[in-house]
Amino acid sequence: MQQNNSRLTGGCQCGAVRFRADRLGRPSICHCRMCQKAFGSFFGPLVTSYGVSWTRGAPKYFQSSNKVRRGFCGDCGTPLTYEVEGDDSIELAIGAFDDPMVAAPEIQVNTKDKLSFFDGLTELPVRTQYSPKWVAFMAELESHQHPDHDTTVWPPAEGFPS
Repeated sequence: MQQNNSRLTGGCQCGAVRFRADRLGRPSICHCRMCQKAFGSFFGPLVTSYGVSWTRGAPKYFQSSNKVRRGFCGDCGTPLTYEVEGDDSIELAIGAFDDPMVAAPEIQVNTKDKLSFFDGLTELPVRTQYSPKWVAFMAELESHQHPDHDTTVWPPAEGFPS
């Protein structure tokens, strides 16, 4: 898999931790219960990454098993890594990339723990009309999330522009 490594950057929601990878391996979604808990979601979206460097800050870690530790931002809690002891690669969270499209999942793993409703999610109804109250709420919403690119200053004086 060949990527433009200038696009292989990312970080946490608040911007305290930023990374760059030299190249990516196979992207996957993991259905194991540990990934569900670590991501607070139905699965863990991860991509094998090589030549990872932390360009701002560094993750804190939780030893989730006897062989795996998981990195996350100590300030905002964003899940960032899945690291197997002794492995030369790091699994990075796909959603933490500035452009998550660089790592569209190619395989599902650990499906014995897949939640029974998962395969039917795309069949759920889609809301296309919103109440005036919701539209007004969204119009006034100001994101304080770090932008999807590297910045020279962190933390920002008054939050990042949306």
